[in-house]
Amino acid sequence: MTEFLGYRRDDGSVGIRNHVVVLSAMDTANPTAQRIASSVRGAVPITISFGRGQIGFDYEMTVRALAGLGANPNVAAVLVVSLEPTSAERVAAPIAATGKPVEIITLMGEGGSINATARGVRWVAEQTFAASRKRREPCPVSSLIVGVECGGSDTTSGLASNPAVGAMADLLVDAGGSVILSETSEWMGGEHLLAERTADSDVAKRIIEAVERVEQDAHERGVDIRGQQPTADNIRGGLTTIEEKSLGAILKGGTRPVADFLEYCERPRKPGLNLMDTAAPAAESITALSAGGCQMILFSTGQCNQLGAPLSPTLKVSGNATTLSRMTDHIDIDVGNLLSGETSLQETGARVMRAAMEVASGGLTRAEIFSEEVTTISRFERSL
Repeated sequence: MTEFLGYRRDDGSVGIRNHVVVLSAMDTANPTAQRIASSVRGAVPITISFGRGQIGFDYEMTVRALAGLGANPNVAAVLVVSLEPTSAERVAAPIAATGKPVEIITLMGEGGSINATARGVRWVAEQTFAASRKRREPCPVSSLIVGVECGGSDTTSGLASNPAVGAMADLLVDAGGSVILSETSEWMGGEHLLAERTADSDVAKRIIEAVERVEQDAHERGVDIRGQQPTADNIRGGLTTIEEKSLGAILKGGTRPVADFLEYCERPRKPGLNLMDTAAPAAESITALSAGGCQMILFSTGQCNQLGAPLSPTLKVSGNATTLSRMTDHIDIDVGNLLSGETSLQETGARVMRAAMEVASGGLTRAEIFSEEVTTISRFERSL
């Protein structure tokens, strides 16, 4: 399978969705952004919990995340809404550089939220009209950036769903595509194995340093992170040590060489397997993957985590028989046959790849159908 049906963008990227987004640049603009989006069919609101009182690196990462979400290939056009122009312009400029339509509306500039809403609805409606005229066309699999995530991990994660996702990741990398493995703390205990898989000594060094930084951050807060992992639900699912959890978690990245190391929300510079430095909680990690340009996310889960990213279709993959029975509403791909030995890892990886290509060509995920989607931008410092 070498092609899917996607939307070609002016910057050369390819989208698998064609969203018109209403993006709030600060918390004070959230009600207006939500009101505008709710008034136009299909418009997607992206709001944040902060934006005021953020400084330095923390604010830079918030801007990077917001701009990355707006620049995602799955987005056709973006309306940036804020209280005042400076914050809106910082977010809008990198998005506009991709060539897609971008507009700024500020509550101060429009004389309040009612005027801002009226103007915003008209602009979003026109962009939705234009986006609906764009047609899918054959695009190479090599244009895909796929994030790999795990949550609700248990013994079946390391034995079935993570290897299945990893097998698909290998197929995508072999086809010239890109894969991003995130959740830095979940490499702990296996980081040396990832570092050994790159020919770039700087990349290897950054992998090790990222894990050391996570452990040091926890230590400075009085927490032994190795003693806090696995989590209570992981232990109930049969995981016993952080090393066991990590060795299972890194399987979802596949077996190919590590091409590069990405900072939070950075887009890949090279095809192949990339590692992104993110927090482990699913909501934060999938937001970073989406902001890093992932058109799609494959989410391996044992006991089930139902969350998806609103801009990047998120497929849930599980091999846990109980989850497949009790939480079937949230699972896209059943890989239980891998545990029973009825299918090989190679066959299962090919099946996951086929399912992913169906979604790339327009098929909906269960998280999309149920709107089980969330945007959570990580914080790095306290607001002032």
